[in-house]
Parts: sequence; C-alpha cells; structure tokens
Amino acid sequence: MNQEEYLANRVDDQIYWYDGKSQKAQKNYKRLKIAEMVCSASIPILVAFWNSLTYIPPIVALLGAVVTVIAGIHGLYNFHENWIEYRSTAETLKHEKFMYLTQSGIYKDNENAFYQFVERVESIISHENTNWAQLNVPEATKSCST
Repeated sequence: MNQEEYLANRVDDQIYWYDGKSQKAQKNYKRLKIAEMVCSASIPILVAFWNSLTYIPPIVALLGAVVTVIAGIHGLYNFHENWIEYRSTAETLKHEKFMYLTQSGIYKDNENAFYQFVERVESIISHENTNWAQLNVPEATKSCST
C-alpha cells in the first residue's frame, strides 16, 4: 500500500468514522441530558400541585421512572465518554496527518517518515480500540476481574 492509498483508505476513513461517531454520541448525550433535566426539574413543580390535581401523582411517578431510565441509558451506552474519546482520536489523527503532510516535527528530514507515520497512526487507532473496550465493559465484569 502506497502513501496515497494509506492516506485515503485508512487515515481519512478513520478520521471520518471517528468524527461521525463523535458527533452522534454528542447528540445522543445532549438529547438525553436535556430530557433528564426537564423531567427532573418538572417533578418539584408538579409536587406543588400534588393535592389540587388528581392526575399529578401518576405524572410525577412517570417522570421519576423516565429519569431513572435515562440514567440507565447513560450508564449503558457511555455517550459522554465515547463522544470525548472519539473526538480526541479524530483530532489526534488529523494532527498526525497534517504533521506528516507538511513534513513537520518528527517527520522533518526523516527518510522513514511514511513508515513512522503508519506506525503512529496504527498505534493511535489501537489505543482507542483498547480504551473503547475498557469503557464498554459492564461495571460488574470490571469488579469481578480485579
């Protein structure tokens, strides 16, 4: 695989993938967080009308359940952690790509620049995959393995 193929088929593809996953995780995190805040903030307001309206208690119970489900979804899917990790990886890959393309930093006057670039990119991707696996192991499994 030559330089152009590697940049297009591996580096740019990975940057695009991490960028897209970061944006999706960010949107999911923010949507759920807003829903959680609205539901949580509504409960004390509705409690003020507890005795005057008969339909308030079931609504408060439902809102409490929704907040619990949202918290569970946050814990299960790690949207916040994935958003940050994917963004960090995308930006690190972009930085490495531009350093290589401009022959700056460690790539300046380096006859093995392409090989070093490949090693560094693959290391970044491998490191992120390891982090992802650790983030997505359920807490019960983590405590059993230690």
